[in-house]
Amino acid sequence: MYLNIITMFSLPISYSLYLCERVLNLLTGEDDLWDMFITSIHLLCVSICFFLCRFIYLVIKTSNNVVKILPKQSKDKAMSTMIVIGSGGHTTEMLRLVKVMTPSLYCPRTYVMASTDTTSEFKVHVLEEHLATKASRKYRKYSIFKIPRSRHVGQSFFTSAFSTIYSFLKCVPMMLYHRPELVLCNGPGTCVPICILAFLLRTLFLSNTIIIFIESVCRVESLSMTGKILYYFADVFLVQWPDLEQKYSRVAYVGRV
Repeated sequence: MYLNIITMFSLPISYSLYLCERVLNLLTGEDDLWDMFITSIHLLCVSICFFLCRFIYLVIKTSNNVVKILPKQSKDKAMSTMIVIGSGGHTTEMLRLVKVMTPSLYCPRTYVMASTDTTSEFKVHVLEEHLATKASRKYRKYSIFKIPRSRHVGQSFFTSAFSTIYSFLKCVPMMLYHRPELVLCNGPGTCVPICILAFLLRTLFLSNTIIIFIESVCRVESLSMTGKILYYFADVFLVQWPDLEQKYSRVAYVGRV
């Protein structure tokens, strides 16, 4: 038994020492071109394994986390916030929530919506005019970005996979540039690539974004497709019907938002 334990720990230690030696040779230029290639492959494999282990760890940790109370925001520091706007009822619910937020605590605000959404942009401008009356000029910073829709109404799940990947790639530059501290969303498919990217940035130690998902009020008995996906990635998962809290272990019922 003890021999097995020693062997279990000795193998990764030996490999680590071997890899350190190879990296040292690589840095000092003692390796030839083939050895440099082999060392690079080793480093790539180790990096991928570390990334996968951390990703799985964060998924397990997040999916087992039940948050009943929203994290308190310091009054001395504003939190850069990304707000995902859907369309129709999703837009109405989200803007109603943002309307009661304190602008000085959530700034700058970045609104993200589908490129096919022709009405939400105007509503966002109207909302920001209202928020401008509640805050000084330096807390009135906001911007609007449009991205390809992940899934259209009635679109098949097969083709949705490709449109989601396309939307995901389009979101990468925006997420790397803004690195929001908070992502706020309430169910539109547009938020899936944004939340997954925020989670990946956390996995890579590039940000520590908090993802808050509020399930739409129209979801009474079951979660939406977006909700089922983000159930494993959102730090805070809120629902507006008590039946959902009884059905799903990690959601928190907050009533009508």
